[in-house]
Amino acid sequence: MKSERRASARPRTGARVAAVQALFQSEHTGESVETVADQFIRHRIGAPTGPIEFEEGGVPEAHIPLFQAILKQVAEHAEAADAAITNCLQKGWTLDRLDPVLRALLRAATGELMQAHEPPARVVINEYLDIAAGFLDEEATRYANGMLDTLAHRLRPADFAPSA
Repeated sequence: MKSERRASARPRTGARVAAVQALFQSEHTGESVETVADQFIRHRIGAPTGPIEFEEGGVPEAHIPLFQAILKQVAEHAEAADAAITNCLQKGWTLDRLDPVLRALLRAATGELMQAHEPPARVVINEYLDIAAGFLDEEATRYANGMLDTLAHRLRPADFAPSA
């Protein structure tokens, strides 16, 4: 995947990739986000016992504090994050109707957009769009782009206000 290759040289991108993977795994297995985060830190991030490859579900380099902050935000504010995403969906759509990887990606991005004003919303959009391109097909990536843009405008309107 394109985003995976670049993430290895960009620890903050790696943290976001790992957050998406961890949220997907948490939903898929029913394990808590905290449990999955601990598993990722011990077994998937970095190389504790040897090289870890993306193909094996690892993230060679990831900024662990950012990874933890994203997951903590999503876990503590899951209802608010899901409501923000649901409010951006087309009429008649539910969160459950989204692809599980897309749902995890949108949750991670929403968590990040909800927690701070740095990095700027446009950076968050671009980072998650790169990740989407690595995990999703072209149509789903375009959909992710629209959703990320809408979420960012709603959650961080000041980032898009015209400069004086």
